[in-house]
Amino acid sequence: MVCGGFACSKNALCALNVVYMLVSLLLIGVAAWGKGLGLVSSIHIIGGVIAVGVFLLLIAVAGLVGAVSHHQVLLFFYMIILGLVFIFQFVISCSCLAINRSKQTDVINASWWVMSNKTRDELERSFDCCGLFNLTTLYQQDYDFCTAICKSQSRTCQMCGEKFLKHSDEALKILGGVGLFFSFTEILGVWLAMRFRNQKDPRANPSAFL
Repeated sequence: MVCGGFACSKNALCALNVVYMLVSLLLIGVAAWGKGLGLVSSIHIIGGVIAVGVFLLLIAVAGLVGAVSHHQVLLFFYMIILGLVFIFQFVISCSCLAINRSKQTDVINASWWVMSNKTRDELERSFDCCGLFNLTTLYQQDYDFCTAICKSQSRTCQMCGEKFLKHSDEALKILGGVGLFFSFTEILGVWLAMRFRNQKDPRANPSAFL
C-alpha cells in the first residue's frame, strides 16, 4: 500500500491523535504537579489548564475513535471542532507574540490590584520580591507588609513588576511559538481527517457508499 492510501491516512491520523492525547495528559499532569508542590495556588489557573487538557483529550479520543472505525459523523465533527480550535489558537498565538512591553506592564498592573492580599503575598514569597512598580504610594504599603526573604536579608528588594515582566516576556514568546507550531499540526489533522473521510475502506463492500 503506497503512502497516501487508506491505511497510510488512517495510521497518520491515529498517530497525530495519540500525540494530542499525550500532550493533553501532560497538561493535566503538570497542572496537578504544580498544585501539589504549591507552585501555583490559584484555583482558576489550575482549573483553566486542566480544562484545556481535558478538552484536548476529548478531541483526540474522538479523532482516534473516528479514525479506527472510519466513523463518518465523528470525523466530520472532529474536522469542524479542530478547525475552530486552529482559528482560536492561531489568533491567540499571534497576539502573544505581538504584545509589547508596555502592554505587558498595563496587564500586570491591572492584574496586581485585583488580586487578593493572600495571592500577592504568595507571589512575593515565590519570586522573592516586594511590591509591583514604584509608581504610586500603594507601592510603599505593599513593601511595608512584604514577607519575602529578601527583605530580611537586605535593605532593599527588587520590585516584583520587573521580575514579572522578565518572566512574562519569556513565557509569551514560548507560548506564542509553541501555540503557533501546534496550530499548524491542527490544520494537518483537519486535512488528514477530510482526506481519510472521503476514502473507501478496501476491506468493505466496494459498491458501498462511504
